Amino acid sequence: MSARATAISERRRQELVIAAYRQIAERGFEGLRTREVVAEVGVNIATLHYYFPSKESLIRGVLGHAMDRFRTTLEPHGSPGDQLRNHLRAVRKLMVQEPELGAVMGELALRSSRDRSVHGIVNELFNSWQTVLRGLLRRGVREGKLRSDLDSDAVAALVMATLMSSTLPPMSEAGRGDLAVRQLERWMGLSSRKSSN
Repeated sequence: MSARATAISERRRQELVIAAYRQIAERGFEGLRTREVVAEVGVNIATLHYYFPSKESLIRGVLGHAMDRFRTTLEPHGSPGDQLRNHLRAVRKLMVQEPELGAVMGELALRSSRDRSVHGIVNELFNSWQTVLRGLLRRGVREGKLRSDLDSDAVAALVMATLMSSTLPPMSEAGRGDLAVRQLERWMGLSSRKSSN
């Protein structure tokens, strides 16, 4: 396959993922209709099945896209403390700018309690996120930038739980999610007086 054909193929795959992502954000998991996904992209159902042989593989693509949005908030430079602080603030900002991201993540996380295949996909992605956070926390403790009594596994899970719960409407609409993330920063010793993005 030529480089141009590969680029076209990847663009088509991404268009299908985005169409499914939007449907889940607007109507929930139950509202995901593959016929509407293909109609939005302007292809037929056979094309969808070429890229995503099953609904599970399409969901994996949607979750991959959502997690890629989270990954954009992890900067590879700076101290572990700076990286964590920036991650928390960037996720908070991302959730305000892209509320559909929280809707999709929340919807699929809830669905994972009733659907084993979705559970496996969500669990795999959350394990990856926790591994990255745990590594940053361990480095921060080793370098003396974070409190030495931090349990990196527990704190990574707490960061994830706080960020995920901040996407729920009762938390985000009343500003509770923002307050929770700011308190988490203070508790971890990550807050700085001058910045409050």
